Amino acid sequence: MERRPYDPERDAAALWELKQRFERELGGLGDGAKAGTYDGKLTDDYRERYLAWVERCVERDSECVTVAESSDEGGLAGYVFVLPGKFAMIWDAAVLNELYVREAVRGTGLADDLLAAAYECARAQNLPVDRIALDVGTENDRAASVYRREGFEPWGSLVARDLD
Repeated sequence: MERRPYDPERDAAALWELKQRFERELGGLGDGAKAGTYDGKLTDDYRERYLAWVERCVERDSECVTVAESSDEGGLAGYVFVLPGKFAMIWDAAVLNELYVREAVRGTGLADDLLAAAYECARAQNLPVDRIALDVGTENDRAASVYRREGFEPWGSLVARDLD
């Protein structure tokens, strides 16, 4: 598999396809109560906004999104997205925004390869705290086990509420 920086002109459609899978899998975790929320946001407007935001991030840091291309999968097998340093200041540390590996290639080491790219990107950022942080749901056991294996540990606690 070839690991390379994301190219908006070449990869946008394939990235969007993986992003949809990512969101739908998150929505289906646990009892699936979030499925409607996650699926419902995947509109054409959201696609345009998401891809434009990714492109703005890549303009700031060409290495912030890494994709893995696979001839076996006929396109992208996965991606990792680290927020550019300017946007990471909210946590004072590098922020691993998204990591997704297509189900067919899970367990092949691709997640480790993509995380290595994320660490390279994070090390290049000039941030107050020398670490990389992410938000992983408590019901996402598979992802949590990858992150634990990689040495991630709890660091604070994220809380949220609806804006209704």
